[in-house]
Order: sequence, then structure tokens, then C-alpha cells
Amino acid sequence: MATTKTSSKKAATAKGTATKSSSVSLSSAKGGKTGKMEDSEFHEFFVDELKDIYWAEKHLAKALPKMKKAATSPELAAAFEKHTEETNTHIATLDQVFALLEEKAQAKKCDAMEGLLKEAEGIIEDTEAGTMIRDAGLILAAQKVEHYEIATYGTLVVFANNMGHSEVAELLQFTLENEKATDVALTKVAESFVNEQAAAE
Repeated sequence: MATTKTSSKKAATAKGTATKSSSVSLSSAKGGKTGKMEDSEFHEFFVDELKDIYWAEKHLAKALPKMKKAATSPELAAAFEKHTEETNTHIATLDQVFALLEEKAQAKKCDAMEGLLKEAEGIIEDTEAGTMIRDAGLILAAQKVEHYEIATYGTLVVFANNMGHSEVAELLQFTLENEKATDVALTKVAESFVNEQAAAE
């Protein structure tokens, strides 16, 4: 009899544990931890922000060759050329992201990027060609852009993971790491000689 009671208690405990596990899984899905949430307002907001950065990347790709042309040092010009190639890759990556989400790859005007690129144009207009002061200004403008993109992609990665879009998150994470590397590369150019020479002009 003692053995039967023990077995019954174990069965009851196992059943309770299974029920609790099911409840946790259901709760997680409802909370959007594992579900894709395609029809949720949060998903719509996420896609809207993807359209925003899509616009930003496309317009940055057009602006970078102008910044390269305006650069004084060959090192900075080369950095801008590389950045242009990488930005075109980011655009292609976003095309993949939209495809994975089964959404139309569409750009929505990004006011932040528009302002940052106008500031870069202003720096070119306000500085003398062939000076390191211009290069220092261009690096400043480019890093403002990078910091905006780092903040945006960092948040989008978190959003994608929260909704269970693991493939999308991986693609966006790759772009995020690339943006961080570009920011570091620009800092190296500035600190290696540009800032010092600009201060001496």
C-alpha cells in the first residue's frame, strides 16, 4: 500500500509539473517571446522602422561619394569609398530582411538622416578645400551618421529577437557590427594625423 501511495504522489507531481510547463510556454508565446507577431502593432512599428533605415541607407549611399570627393587625405577618401561599398551591402541586407518578413521593401523618409546629411553638406561648404580642417569636419559628420545607425540597428536587433525573428536578427546584427567597425576606422584616421594637422592649420 505504501508503494501505491508513493507512485500516485509521483504521478500527481509529474502531472502538475507538465501543466505548469505548458502554462509557462503559453504565457511566453502570449508575451511575444517566441511568437512572430506578424499581425501585431509592434510588428507594424518594427517594419516601419526598417523602412526608415532603408531610406537612410539609400540616401547615405548617394552622399558618401560626395564626401569622398571632398576629402583631403587619401586615407579618408579610401575610408569613404569602403563605407559606400558597405552601405550598398546594408541595403541588400535590408532587402533580405523584408523578404524574410514577407513585406515590401519600401523606403520611408528618415528625417534624422536627412538632417545629418545636410549637416555634412554644410561642412563641405563652410570649410576650405584641401585642408585637414575639412577632413576633421567630414569625419565628425560621418561619425554622427554612424552613431545614429548603431543606435537604430541595435534597437532593431532587440525588436527582432523579441518577436522570434531569429534570421532577421542575425542579419541586422551583422550590419550592426559592421557599423561599429566603420566608426572605429574613422576614429583611427582622425587620431592618427587629421586632428593634429587640423589644429596646426
